[in-house]
Amino acid sequence: MKKILYNILGFICLAMAYIGVVTPGIPFSIFIVIAAWAFAKGNKRMHQWLYNHKLFGKFLTNWSNKRIFPFYAKISMVIMMSLSVFLLWLHNSNGTIYVAITCILVAIWAWRYPDSIKEHDKRVRSGKRIAWLK
Repeated sequence: MKKILYNILGFICLAMAYIGVVTPGIPFSIFIVIAAWAFAKGNKRMHQWLYNHKLFGKFLTNWSNKRIFPFYAKISMVIMMSLSVFLLWLHNSNGTIYVAITCILVAIWAWRYPDSIKEHDKRVRSGKRIAWLK
């Protein structure tokens, strides 16, 4: 039963990741990481397929091995979050300040990770943390 639930979660997140690739404002990265985690627990074949995928494979491999968050993803994320907060502000939404604070915290979290293998290796050689956790 657990494997079925992991597979369902994996396929839903994989679909959301594909939607996120082509739709502005929807991130692909978090959905593909969750899909990889779910497939690791429920479907080894799909897990391997994701890691060998031409669009998602490099991102997943770099994330799982070295915690690399690519520069283009950071820039895209900040642009889309800024646009979202701006649109909420234009429509006088009550939750604008909470969304803005959340977006700032997410951006700080993401920018702490290295954006390339070169940067990761430089941090390791100098004894610095890769991010907050290691």
